[in-house]
Amino acid sequence: MRGVHSAIRIYTPAILLFCFGINGGVDAQNSAGAAPSFEKQILPILSRSCLQCHGAAVKQAGLDLRTPASILAGGTGKGPVVVKGSPEKSLIFQRISDGTMPLGGKKLPEGDIETVRAWIESGAPGLEIAQAGSRKSGHWAFVPPVRPSVPAVKQTAWVRTPIDAFVLAELEKRGIRAPRAADPSTLVRRAYLSLIGLPPAPDQRKAFVESRRPDEWNRLTDDLLARPQYGEHWARHWLDVVRYAESNGYERDGTKPNAWRYRDYVIDAFNRDKPFDRFLTEQIAGDEVDGSNSETQIATTFLRLGTWDDEPAEAMLDRYDQLDDVLGATSAAFLGVTLRCARCHDHKFEPFSQKDYYRTLAVFDPLKRPQNDRIELDRLTGTESELAAYQTATTRADEEIAPLQKQLDELKSALLKKLFASKNAAPADLSFPELAETVAAIQRPADKRTKEQQDLVKKYEERLGRELRAQASPAENTQQDEWTARIAATNKARPKEPPRGYVWYEDGPRPPVTHLLIRGNPVIPGDEVQPGVPAVFGAVELDAPKATAKSSGRRLWLAKWMTRPDNPLVARVIVNRIWQWHFGEGLVASENDFGVMGQRPTHPELLDYLATELIASGWNIKHIQRLIVNSSTWRAAADVDEHAAKVDPEESLLWRWRPRRLNAETVRDSMLAVSGQLNPEMHGPSVFPKLPRAVLEGQSKPGDGWGESDDRQSSRRSVYIFAKRSLAVPELEVLDAPDTTASCEQRSVSVTGPQALTFLNGEFSNRQAGYLADRLMREAGAKVEAQIVRAFELVTTRTPSAEELRTGVDFLAKHQRQIEQDAAPKPGADDARRKALLAFCLVLLNSNEFVYLN
Repeated sequence: MRGVHSAIRIYTPAILLFCFGINGGVDAQNSAGAAPSFEKQILPILSRSCLQCHGAAVKQAGLDLRTPASILAGGTGKGPVVVKGSPEKSLIFQRISDGTMPLGGKKLPEGDIETVRAWIESGAPGLEIAQAGSRKSGHWAFVPPVRPSVPAVKQTAWVRTPIDAFVLAELEKRGIRAPRAADPSTLVRRAYLSLIGLPPAPDQRKAFVESRRPDEWNRLTDDLLARPQYGEHWARHWLDVVRYAESNGYERDGTKPNAWRYRDYVIDAFNRDKPFDRFLTEQIAGDEVDGSNSETQIATTFLRLGTWDDEPAEAMLDRYDQLDDVLGATSAAFLGVTLRCARCHDHKFEPFSQKDYYRTLAVFDPLKRPQNDRIELDRLTGTESELAAYQTATTRADEEIAPLQKQLDELKSALLKKLFASKNAAPADLSFPELAETVAAIQRPADKRTKEQQDLVKKYEERLGRELRAQASPAENTQQDEWTARIAATNKARPKEPPRGYVWYEDGPRPPVTHLLIRGNPVIPGDEVQPGVPAVFGAVELDAPKATAKSSGRRLWLAKWMTRPDNPLVARVIVNRIWQWHFGEGLVASENDFGVMGQRPTHPELLDYLATELIASGWNIKHIQRLIVNSSTWRAAADVDEHAAKVDPEESLLWRWRPRRLNAETVRDSMLAVSGQLNPEMHGPSVFPKLPRAVLEGQSKPGDGWGESDDRQSSRRSVYIFAKRSLAVPELEVLDAPDTTASCEQRSVSVTGPQALTFLNGEFSNRQAGYLADRLMREAGAKVEAQIVRAFELVTTRTPSAEELRTGVDFLAKHQRQIEQDAAPKPGADDARRKALLAFCLVLLNSNEFVYLN
């Protein structure tokens, strides 16, 4: 039984338990069969049962079980604590399995003992850590990728791209058959929603399904990759990774001026297929690259997107918190490592020393934050010649205006005095209130006025001007008009202001001295450090950074190291993200952590093939995407194979397409698309959809910083919604939109009652259901059966079954009668029919089939 049919059949309060779920609990992950994680499973067992005798305070037999390094070091016992692959030879397993340990306590639960056994048998993953600060590590992710050979397979007909050979080789090893292809209707919907984040229109679906061209799939995917909507959809994925928001967080949550330009930069970068090495370089050092311009400088907004406290308790600590955010975002987004954990001490689980941390921090230490006390500032961006020309022209215009403005102000001041004298009364007796304050505001230079004074001038300037003109002589008015006209002409001739960017800046080639901070405390500086990268990556000697007239050159130096072909991480990390955004989970499931404590790749050779292929293609992201979407692996059906499910319950071997819920923005955008209300306008300042009062009142100052947009602007794609940290659009928040305080590697997927309540009762979804009902009546006419068919075509990208059609007709008839009986005053037949159709549309928009990608 299809999800939509079920939703219609049980349209009662019980639907609250159905909406946004999926049959069989698709989001629940069975962890059976996977090697236990040291950090998530083994370390908690040791913490509960062993550290009281083998921890920080007490080290019985000289054994410390707190970290991988101390476990490998062992104690003064009779043998190694852990022998990888052999629980029986490992002292820790011997002691817990025979009940000798914990000393004087109860024997560990059998489940814990078996977890330790399975961990050791699988090679004790997590113990391959090198000494912190070491220049050598055998960890797979710290070794440069080498292009593997494409494996030979038996079922060669299934192989469309090299990806399939790597996947099929693993399936054949385990006796799992290759999956069949999904049907054309499913595939066309999958392609549209994955590549542009919008469902196909009925005619687009029909054209693909009925096409007999052998290259139709390639033509479709190439067309979608070339559409501007592709950049809007894929930019959202990257914005998660870089903790994108347009406000500072904390109580006041002030606006980051012009931060939206970075969002537009990312959209354009994806649409233009900007090579990833250039994409990385511009975000880290766009102001230091040759030919630096507005685009590359705005890219560095990436560095400044984190939270910012406009009134920190300790300014120096806050400064290092800001730099830590920059370092953390850079290392997580591009390198996939948890380097920021070494801020106060050597990393407990990775080969990163505290010195490594501060050497990397020294790269960002020269950055300065534009601000005026609590006020965030942006900066003009552009080439040196553009900025110089603009500054020269602006200075010239200011110099021309200054004497004219001075004379005009002096004349107005004299007229004001004359006006007061002629009235021979207190200011309050004049013809409008707040006159004295307005006069004071006008007499103050415009750039010195407070916000209250600006508001007064705007409110009363025209009226006061009329009073002054009435008071002035004809000659004085002529003089005012002449000066005003000359000022206006000069202002009109000003050059257009270059774009303003929300960026850090450096003001010279001499960087500050960076010290290692003892225990991370800025008031206890240790040794001076020079810029560098973690020693474990430093096998190749690097040239020193080259300073420029306005910059230390350190960030460009870092970007060049990161984009070297022999960098072990960057290419792997980004192709893994691309894979995740296509399949829901990366080949490495811990997308921000490729370190020792992260997950191992399910297909290591495939990961290295894609990484080396990316570099060989000129870092071309769309090339990797074509390999993916043209593969049989990505085009597989979602059928469940009982044998495969027993062999691989986590479905990590890709023996079927794993259905998953669409992200929040895609659900919202799809509702707008099928209702016919989606505004395709691109770029520009963000929009502010109307929020419920209860949401606005969640702020310390309700509604502060949230603007107003009309219905047309509010119906733009969700990527253009103002990203405010203290306010969230309900239909995005309940569907697990990310926390923007740190890089989001993968969104959580929850199934909760508030989701159904929001989308059944919320203003947005009900409004879209109404628009969809109106669209059905326009396009399908008055016949109920035709309306139902059209609704299914728009919402589910298919036609309804005969049973679904009968259920829909029955639902509409019963619901219309119920509305006619319950409403007071009695509605007309047309009104009742529309309300019934709206309810039917609301059910479809709340169905599994609409919100899941199959």
